[in-house]
Amino acid sequence: MPAPEVISSPLLELLLWPFVKLGRMFASGGKMRNAAANWLELAAKVRAYRRDRLTAAELAEIYQREAGLRQCLREDADAGKLRLAIEALEDALRRSGGAIYPKSSLAENVDFFIVAAIVILGLRTYFVQPFKIPTNSMWPTYYGMTPENFPPGTAAPGWGARVWRFAAFGAQRREAIAPKSGQVSLPYVLDGDHLTTPPMVAYRLVPARKWLIFPTQVREYTFTVDGEPAAVQVPDDFDGFEAVVLQTFFGSEKAFYEHIAAAQRVAPLETSLFKPNADVDGYHRVVTIPLGRTVRAGETMVRFDVLTGDQLFVDRLTYHFRRPQVGQGFVFRTGNIPDIGKDDYFIKRLVGVPGDVMEVRAPVLYRNGAPITGAKAFDLNANRVAPYTGYTSGSDILGGRNLRAPGDKLTVPPLSYFAMGDNSSNSSDGRVWGFVPAADVVGRPLFIYYPFTRRWGPAR
Repeated sequence: MPAPEVISSPLLELLLWPFVKLGRMFASGGKMRNAAANWLELAAKVRAYRRDRLTAAELAEIYQREAGLRQCLREDADAGKLRLAIEALEDALRRSGGAIYPKSSLAENVDFFIVAAIVILGLRTYFVQPFKIPTNSMWPTYYGMTPENFPPGTAAPGWGARVWRFAAFGAQRREAIAPKSGQVSLPYVLDGDHLTTPPMVAYRLVPARKWLIFPTQVREYTFTVDGEPAAVQVPDDFDGFEAVVLQTFFGSEKAFYEHIAAAQRVAPLETSLFKPNADVDGYHRVVTIPLGRTVRAGETMVRFDVLTGDQLFVDRLTYHFRRPQVGQGFVFRTGNIPDIGKDDYFIKRLVGVPGDVMEVRAPVLYRNGAPITGAKAFDLNANRVAPYTGYTSGSDILGGRNLRAPGDKLTVPPLSYFAMGDNSSNSSDGRVWGFVPAADVVGRPLFIYYPFTRRWGPAR
């Protein structure tokens, strides 16, 4: 059978030409035309950045190969001709493109990370900044690092559960192992001739590594078993070790004091000088207290997990357009607050703005002669709704110098703010170090993104 005859006419070709061109655009030819445009853009970039380094012959070759590729585009050449023209241009660029082409995977990765870093730094500086709460001065509104105790003889999470708890809550195990058999003792700090209130275990600050890379300092608490030391290390901002010891060895603070009284009736307790930091001249006077327990070598004396503090996003934008409001949690830098002594980020609740007169009549905080309003935490503290314990005077906290007693008043100066923690009895705040410069306010808490607890979500 003869092959069918192909019908061809100028009129038919004219009618079909738009459809043919559209088909080429969506077929491989269309992709090839896009690739050709990209190669022409790259060639222009090489010429612009390397013109002073290219020889006349190299420039002429690039121009020639570009002209050939453009001609193919103007003539609507098929994919095969475009590919040949692209390959010719690529060959010229490969020989003269320098660091621009061919680009190594290392250079591409460096470019990507530089752009990503610029974007992240821009967001962090002007819009939203991540912040980790280290201490419990704002508890129970926000949690700092907290302990979960597993006294010896009780069940503790195994390895599988520990991995899950680390991912969900940032939990990290700490424990102290008896180096020998004998009586366990621990040094406590003295304030004059008495224990500090609340009782504080003596610790040293020692150098360490965060994530095995970044230098930092940690607290090192040291038990002794018949004079031989056994240390346990925790993050510097962790303040739950005393609670772990009380729960493990005594059950309550009342039982702790009863134990000390009984021990002193038998024999005077040993006092000594204790140097907390090798880099600083100065000593604590401490008393070594026997904890009333005999252990065997290799036995666990204390065992607990350190749970990470709340990590949240801070809104850095709003305060550029609107002043902070009384009752808001707010984050600020501390570098210009002399009595803090370090440049860090703190989070407290704003309780006083310029001109306000502040006063504490426990458990209520007064602002301008009336009980303070503007936050739910104010009411919960004023009514001592557990676990809120109410506002206390400066004399009730270590180092407190402002608002020390009922009747003491304080006026917030211009361009300053007064801040206090929701956990008033355990908060180093304006009662200790004074006022926050208005210029150092960073922003307000926005969203708790970690750990994955019931507090996850919009910040209060």
